[in-house]
Amino acid sequence: MDKILRIDMGAPGGPAVKTEALGEYAGLGGRAMTSAVVAKEVPPTCHPLSDANKLVIAPGLLSGSAAAISGRISVGCKSPLTGGIKEANSGGQGAQVMGRLGYAAIILEGKADDDSLYKVFIDKDGVKLESAEDLKGLGNYATVEKLSAQYGSKVACVTIGQAGEMKMSAASIAFTDVEQRPTRHAGRGGVGAVMGSKGIKAIVLDDNGMKMRQPADPEKFKAANKAFAAGLRKHPVTGEGLPAFGTNVLTNVVNEAGGYPTHNFKTGQFEGASNLSGETQAALENERGGEGSATHGCHRGCVIRCSGTFYDKDGNFVTKQPEYETVWAHGGNCGIDDLDVVAQLDRMDDDFGLDTIEMGATIGVAMEAGLAKFGDSQAAIRLLQEVGDGTPLGRILGNGAAVTGQVFGVERVPVVKRQSMPAYDPRAVQGIGVTYATTTMGADHTAGYAVATNLLGVGGSVDALKPEGQVELSRNLQIATAAIDSTGMCLFIAFAILDQPDTFNALVDLVGAFIGQPMTADDVTALGQSVLKNEREFNRAAGFTANDDRLPDYFKKEALAPHNVTFGVTDEELDTVFNW
Repeated sequence: MDKILRIDMGAPGGPAVKTEALGEYAGLGGRAMTSAVVAKEVPPTCHPLSDANKLVIAPGLLSGSAAAISGRISVGCKSPLTGGIKEANSGGQGAQVMGRLGYAAIILEGKADDDSLYKVFIDKDGVKLESAEDLKGLGNYATVEKLSAQYGSKVACVTIGQAGEMKMSAASIAFTDVEQRPTRHAGRGGVGAVMGSKGIKAIVLDDNGMKMRQPADPEKFKAANKAFAAGLRKHPVTGEGLPAFGTNVLTNVVNEAGGYPTHNFKTGQFEGASNLSGETQAALENERGGEGSATHGCHRGCVIRCSGTFYDKDGNFVTKQPEYETVWAHGGNCGIDDLDVVAQLDRMDDDFGLDTIEMGATIGVAMEAGLAKFGDSQAAIRLLQEVGDGTPLGRILGNGAAVTGQVFGVERVPVVKRQSMPAYDPRAVQGIGVTYATTTMGADHTAGYAVATNLLGVGGSVDALKPEGQVELSRNLQIATAAIDSTGMCLFIAFAILDQPDTFNALVDLVGAFIGQPMTADDVTALGQSVLKNEREFNRAAGFTANDDRLPDYFKKEALAPHNVTFGVTDEELDTVFNW
């Protein structure tokens, strides 16, 4: 990947396309690339939907190569949801195809004067910008169907649904999977709204005629890749649990630990959890059958294959296997224990182009406000349909939990930096509470997945219910995660590399062999720290202070059943997370 594609939607005389050398961004990929570009080129105090904001799409450093499980892609901008820097991460085919096309980043900048809608087509011969007026108002599924009819079934599509066009702060960007379905999303932070503000409905990537990216040291790369993949397969989480039951294997684990947020974070256990569990889900999917039912990869080259495909009782495709966060958000958090309902809501989110975590949390807040009763699945479906329809109520809900709580006078809103918390209560999993509070991204479990050590005993053990050791744990994981996000590797490799030193060493050797420069563990740490430094400097310039690195007060005051514990990490301790 030796070039950057810039598309200036506000250029005099109409949108302009320019390809340029990497320059100062050479050697960067994924989150390191998106955060570097945003930190350098976007005014921190700009309005996120203005012409000054930029949307950066960047495959990982290893994407497009033969490196195992290297097909993650990063999307960065100033977030309409948080007001700070954002990196949203996605699977699907986009990263691999974009990497083989040779682009280290696509940067959308400027803003058209009118409300015209465009699509971008990129192949080995160059870039075409065309009208997308025929796609206006369509959901992601209908959009991809039209694009497939025009460009063929082998292309990878990057699209927004109605939520992105309406510039909702919960809007996601969809990436098509191996079956060319828009089921993989850069979900968090409202990145879809920024793409919509630029007037881009779709980016079509066609790598026909392009070869796989080659490593600088082929023999060392091949050996390291083999050892790395073997390490993933031998770990009980990445080799057994995730392939068999998907990410939803966590439902029973977290519920039994008392950290499963239920009824808008009121309690830590849900009586209907067994009906939603990964074990129940896999059994249902296998019973119904269909291609890729309980085990499936979200992109080519994945060796974990934690995804699946959800069919209804008549054998019709509904959606990809709903992931743990989605099952929790639309399930236990809202008091719903029906997997078919969760799958329907997941399909609607993907089609409208919405973050499932933000929307599940938002509906939970709406239920607390009295707009519906907890457990009322049909009401949840109706509320989500309001968002897709763009009604006045839908516009409120589509801008997330913080806005919804503010409009309806709800005090108990589970957000940090205005982004909703995922599926772990920070009182019962205190390490993840530190991550929620302090990450640059707003409440985000993937920024430093302390659940692994707090609940699963991966990478050691730190008592989930006590504040001791949580700051150091979150700090180290946030650094490691920023580095992993820059490689294009799936975050789930962390289970194996935290427990198995030989697998970590294989990863370091793999990266070094690819770039032709030997790497050490210290180099990985330095990479992660540099990414976080860029992000924190941007947020400070945008107006964030230490007071923004806090959980809502009620997590310190309301004891969570069944352990009757509050969040115990002090503000003074939170302020030391980035002291390294």
